[in-house]
Amino acid sequence: MKKTRLAAILACALLTACGSGPRVPDWQMNAASATERAGAAYLEGRSAIAEREFALARSQVGSTGQPALAIRVELLRCAVQVAALVFDECAGFTALQPDATPADLAYARYLAGKAAPADAAQLPEPQRAVAAASSDTGAATAAAAIGEPLSRLVAAGALLRANRATPALVAMAIDTASAQGWRRPLLAWLNIQLQRAEKAGDMAEAERLRRRIKLASTP
Repeated sequence: MKKTRLAAILACALLTACGSGPRVPDWQMNAASATERAGAAYLEGRSAIAEREFALARSQVGSTGQPALAIRVELLRCAVQVAALVFDECAGFTALQPDATPADLAYARYLAGKAAPADAAQLPEPQRAVAAASSDTGAATAAAAIGEPLSRLVAAGALLRANRATPALVAMAIDTASAQGWRRPLLAWLNIQLQRAEKAGDMAEAERLRRRIKLASTP
């Protein structure tokens, strides 16, 4: 299974499973591993595995009775979905929202395409410049500058959801997903590009994109 560095970092930082010192409790290691596997499986289009692993992560953090940990698992789940342009309500986070911090709420608004300029300072560091950009072109440039692939796709998805996606942003998201072999976001972003080509009346480009979508859709 291809791993995602962002999922590993979040699992490490948010579940505090990577520090030195006393032996790490089993729930931390199990939750961190499950979260990482869930993110990778989702991006690769293996929905059943992703759901099983996210459920395992929630179960493990649930054993602590700490809402903050469950919130962070749910926000990671929402972020991975946004990267793949799945804009469903983050029901798991919504249920925990009364215990969310201002930073959690700011990130949730960002993922929903509703971030305010004041939210930028409370976002994860890679996303701050994207949220703070005053122009769509500037936001696309800031997203493209993010080094970590999944974080870059999360930024692109959030911008599309906010109706701020430029052609360059869409192309960047396609290149990012393609380079990682992440089938689910690749197909989603290719279909966005296809819709735009059809709307512009560029039939040659549309046909090229249909061929690429067919190729990417083949198991």
